[in-house]
Amino acid sequence: MTVINARGRRLKHWGAALMIAPLLGMSGAAMAAPDGFAPATHPETAKLVDELVAKGLDRARVTELMNQADYSQKVLDAMSRPAEGHLRWDQYRAIFMKESRIEAGVKFIAEHRETFDRAQAEYGVPPEVIAAIIGVETFFGKHTGTHRVIDSLSTLAFDHPRRGKFFRGELSAFLQLTLEQGIDPLSIKGSYAGAMGYPQFIPTSYQAYAVDFDGDGVRDLWHNPVDAIGSVGNYFARHGWKAGAPVVSAADGPGTPPSSVTFNKTKKPYMSVSALEAAGVEVAGGVAGNTQIIPLALDLKQGYRYAVGYDNFYVITRYNHSHLYAMAVNELSQAIKRRLEDGGAG
Repeated sequence: MTVINARGRRLKHWGAALMIAPLLGMSGAAMAAPDGFAPATHPETAKLVDELVAKGLDRARVTELMNQADYSQKVLDAMSRPAEGHLRWDQYRAIFMKESRIEAGVKFIAEHRETFDRAQAEYGVPPEVIAAIIGVETFFGKHTGTHRVIDSLSTLAFDHPRRGKFFRGELSAFLQLTLEQGIDPLSIKGSYAGAMGYPQFIPTSYQAYAVDFDGDGVRDLWHNPVDAIGSVGNYFARHGWKAGAPVVSAADGPGTPPSSVTFNKTKKPYMSVSALEAAGVEVAGGVAGNTQIIPLALDLKQGYRYAVGYDNFYVITRYNHSHLYAMAVNELSQAIKRRLEDGGAG
């Protein structure tokens, strides 16, 4: 989940996974804490320890962990420049629409075909969509992050200029989650925004949507692709995925997007096809005029590409609040599906 969105995802999920909201300047930021977050000298950390103890965690253990959490300026710097905030669509698309990623997606589905089929039967989400999420987020588990999650979340919890409260909740959830599962919090690495594992769930999303899909009694998104596949399916289902419904349709429009249309808003479909067409953007495929859609104008090096998103497109943006992210997931999923239909593995 590269996210602050929902997961925060947002933040959802929030690696590429999270679309992290850009910083609006550092005015109002807390004082940097280069010496870490020792509860004895950091009052806000001490308050967090008290809260976690009240929830049943061991004071000595939580204190020991926070004594070892380090401040990271790199995390704050990374939060200020998410790819979704400065790349054109063609540049963003090129990151994910590579032959290597498509082939890896086909192989990933083939290796876990029974799991993907079971996830589709239970949650209604096609294998190629679940695979595309994991493919965009972590290249199918190969790149799950290099930042210690406790450092990222501690830095963001106490030093982010605008989202400190949100990340404080994520830090609390992370410590509860790991300690309750008997996992060393210091050993977990993830994205700079604290997203973890194959699907890059942030801690609160892990708590809310992760499932034990292989029935071994543990919800393990760090090492277990079966649990990751089921958890992405569950996440989508819980956010309203409609089985068999479309995600995106192509559209055709003028060289410059009409000013009367608000494009690329990642909220529930908010404009009718007839209103969009009245503004000069034609939707392909004979879609009924009263259908509610999200109008999309994707900037290219020269000109724009138009499309419309439906309810399932909106669901993808619950994973990462970026229209670019949702389009990349959709296009990768369709490329994987075509490859499978053309005789790829699986």
